[in-house]
Amino acid sequence: MEKELLKNVNLLHTTDMGMDRIKKNLKLNEEEVVEFCKDIILDPKCKIYKMGKNWYCEKDEFRITVNSYSYTIITAHLLKYERNF
Repeated sequence: MEKELLKNVNLLHTTDMGMDRIKKNLKLNEEEVVEFCKDIILDPKCKIYKMGKNWYCEKDEFRITVNSYSYTIITAHLLKYERNF
Protein backbone atom coordinates (compact mmCIF):
# COMPACT_ATOMS: atom_id res chain seq x y z
CA MET A 1 0.00 0.00 0.00
CA GLU A 2 2.80 2.45 0.86
CA LYS A 3 4.19 1.85 -2.63
CA GLU A 4 1.56 4.26 -3.97
CA LEU A 5 3.02 7.10 -1.91
CA LEU A 6 6.60 6.15 -2.76
CA LYS A 7 5.75 5.89 -6.46
CA ASN A 8 4.35 9.44 -6.38
CA VAL A 9 6.87 11.03 -4.01
CA ASN A 10 7.75 13.57 -6.72
CA LEU A 11 4.21 15.01 -6.32
CA LEU A 12 4.77 15.94 -2.67
CA HIS A 13 4.36 19.62 -1.88
CA THR A 14 3.07 21.86 0.88
CA THR A 15 1.48 25.27 1.30
CA ASP A 16 3.17 28.33 2.76
CA MET A 17 1.22 27.82 5.98
CA GLY A 18 2.16 24.14 5.96
CA MET A 19 5.83 25.02 5.54
CA ASP A 20 5.71 27.36 8.52
CA ARG A 21 3.84 24.78 10.62
CA ILE A 22 6.30 21.99 9.77
CA LYS A 23 9.32 24.20 10.51
CA LYS A 24 7.84 25.18 13.87
CA ASN A 25 6.77 21.67 14.87
CA LEU A 26 10.08 20.05 13.89
CA LYS A 27 12.20 22.99 15.03
CA LEU A 28 13.81 23.23 11.59
CA ASN A 29 15.95 26.06 10.29
CA GLU A 30 16.23 24.75 6.77
CA GLU A 31 14.23 26.17 3.90
CA GLU A 32 13.78 22.94 1.92
CA VAL A 33 11.01 21.51 4.09
CA VAL A 34 9.54 19.35 1.31
CA GLU A 35 12.95 17.83 0.53
CA PHE A 36 13.54 17.20 4.23
CA CYS A 37 10.22 15.34 4.43
CA LYS A 38 10.90 13.42 1.20
CA ASP A 39 14.22 12.20 2.60
CA ILE A 40 12.44 10.82 5.66
CA ILE A 41 9.66 9.21 3.60
CA LEU A 42 12.12 7.58 1.19
CA ASP A 43 14.22 6.09 3.99
CA PRO A 44 13.73 2.29 4.04
CA LYS A 45 13.25 2.47 7.83
CA CYS A 46 10.25 4.80 7.47
CA LYS A 47 6.96 3.17 8.46
CA ILE A 48 4.19 4.30 6.11
CA TYR A 49 0.52 3.61 6.69
CA LYS A 50 -2.79 5.05 5.58
CA MET A 51 -5.70 6.01 7.83
CA GLY A 52 -8.71 7.61 6.20
CA LYS A 53 -7.64 10.25 3.72
CA ASN A 54 -4.07 10.63 4.98
CA TRP A 55 -0.75 8.85 4.78
CA TYR A 56 1.31 8.77 8.00
CA CYS A 57 5.06 8.38 7.70
CA GLU A 58 7.04 7.63 10.86
CA LYS A 59 10.77 7.38 11.29
CA ASP A 60 12.73 7.89 14.48
CA GLU A 61 11.07 10.83 16.23
CA PHE A 62 9.24 12.18 13.16
CA ARG A 63 5.65 11.70 11.99
CA ILE A 64 4.71 13.33 8.68
CA THR A 65 1.08 13.59 7.57
CA VAL A 66 0.34 13.65 3.82
CA ASN A 67 -3.05 14.02 2.16
CA SER A 68 -3.46 10.89 0.03
CA TYR A 69 -5.40 12.61 -2.75
CA SER A 70 -3.41 15.80 -3.30
CA TYR A 71 0.00 14.65 -1.95
CA THR A 72 0.10 17.79 0.19
CA ILE A 73 2.31 17.51 3.27
CA ILE A 74 -0.16 18.73 5.87
CA THR A 75 1.98 18.70 8.99
CA ALA A 76 4.78 16.95 10.82
CA HIS A 77 5.41 16.31 14.51
CA LEU A 78 8.13 15.15 16.82
CA LEU A 79 6.82 11.90 18.33
CA LYS A 80 8.99 12.00 21.43
CA TYR A 81 7.10 15.09 22.61
CA GLU A 82 3.68 13.59 21.86
CA ARG A 83 4.48 10.46 23.83
CA ASN A 84 5.47 12.40 26.95
CA PHE A 85 1.94 13.70 27.52
